Amino acid sequence: MRADRLLSILLLLQVHQRMTTRDLAKRLEVSERTIHRDMEALSTAGIPVAAERGTTAGGSCWKNTALI
Repeated sequence: MRADRLLSILLLLQVHQRMTTRDLAKRLEVSERTIHRDMEALSTAGIPVAAERGTTAGGSCWKNTALI
């Protein structure tokens, strides 16, 4: 379910501060493209996440932000 996955991404980013797209996809058993779509959805919803492109592409959560 997508809502569960979005919450899982937020929790993982809070714990790890930054994770690669590949690591998130592997951990959540989805494609990297799905992680990209989910990060976009979180950002659109106003959740303070950032996505980076390149060889070390991944996501991070703004420091000192309480999400839950």
